[in-house]
Amino acid sequence: MNITSILVVLTGLLVRLVVPLVVTALVVYLLHRLDVRWQAEAEKERKVLVKDEMPCWKEQGLSMDEIKLRAKKNNQPCWQTYRSSNGYLREACLDCEVFLSAPIPTPKHSHAHI
Repeated sequence: MNITSILVVLTGLLVRLVVPLVVTALVVYLLHRLDVRWQAEAEKERKVLVKDEMPCWKEQGLSMDEIKLRAKKNNQPCWQTYRSSNGYLREACLDCEVFLSAPIPTPKHSHAHI
């Protein structure tokens, strides 16, 4: 066996075994980094959505004027801001004077589709 045939065999092994292993390891690494990023984004989004622990504005002792000012500043009323983690209104909001005295929303379009 001469040196040329040994190099051909080693090159064949390199191409058939090492290159696929390196490519597979690279793909695994990149997918792991992507998963870590997605997990961090999901955790950040979960923290934004879950607000059950936060007391409502009335429970904080704010006056009706302060509540209206905060609702205007946040572009939404307190019962929308402090929904439960599943998206439902909190039970305390259903009987709250702030919720009950809120104006009924009107449609933005002047004509209705029938």
